[in-house]
Amino acid sequence: MNIGFAELERDFPGLSLSALAVDIDSGLEVFRHHPERVLDTASVGKIFLLHRLLTETDRGERSLEDRVTRRPVEQIDNSGIWYLLQQESLTLYDVAALIGATSDNAATNTLCRVIGLDEVHAHTRALGYAQSGLDDIVRWPLPPGAPRTLSHANAEELVRFVRRTADGDDLSAASSDTMQRWLGAGMDLSMVASAFGLDPLAHYYFDRDVWLWNKTGTISTVRADVGLVMSPARRLAYAVLINWERGAPARDRALDVMRQAGVALRAELEP
Repeated sequence: MNIGFAELERDFPGLSLSALAVDIDSGLEVFRHHPERVLDTASVGKIFLLHRLLTETDRGERSLEDRVTRRPVEQIDNSGIWYLLQQESLTLYDVAALIGATSDNAATNTLCRVIGLDEVHAHTRALGYAQSGLDDIVRWPLPPGAPRTLSHANAEELVRFVRRTADGDDLSAASSDTMQRWLGAGMDLSMVASAFGLDPLAHYYFDRDVWLWNKTGTISTVRADVGLVMSPARRLAYAVLINWERGAPARDRALDVMRQAGVALRAELEP
């Protein structure tokens, strides 16, 4: 199936794409396009923050029932819903659930303070992800000297992260299930996941013989979608990352190509 990765790059000079999809049980590749290429992934890197939290939980260093209080400086609008809520204190579990479900910026900043961004960086490297990571807290506007990206990654490492999470390689069984449940609440099905026709508010567990969890990243020059899509018989890990130059009218075409990638995955899952 021609997904249109190369054509998209041809039509928009300056656009870069990294994509990979793999059957994590058989190793069969569904698609591949420069999976080694490192790109801006916007909010996708928040998965490494969640993973560090669960690692500390597994070690007995934290409880997901611990409560944290959001500070005024951590409240960022747009992505998320905590900034709309009156409640300023939540359990760590609830803070993480907001990140998984709505990519909540205020929750991300609060959890980064609690965990420590340096700890997240060291944890990510220790897991073997040399080309991926969460670069900073969420800031707007970006002050001088702050990282220019919230996170970066390539498709190859993100697919590895998905596979290892699905197989419980780096977390306890309970924490692996919790991570997938948080990401299974993700409400953004506008990219690769748009091809599956799922309810964006309720798609964890099988619907139309498809079970999905994913994390997306969105800014004006980035669309990124990474996740696991399953049928009763197969598990496909995927990552599609697209960056384009500011001002280029690439968004609609990028979303079309991401949907085509989802169509390819759906075709693989059909009996």
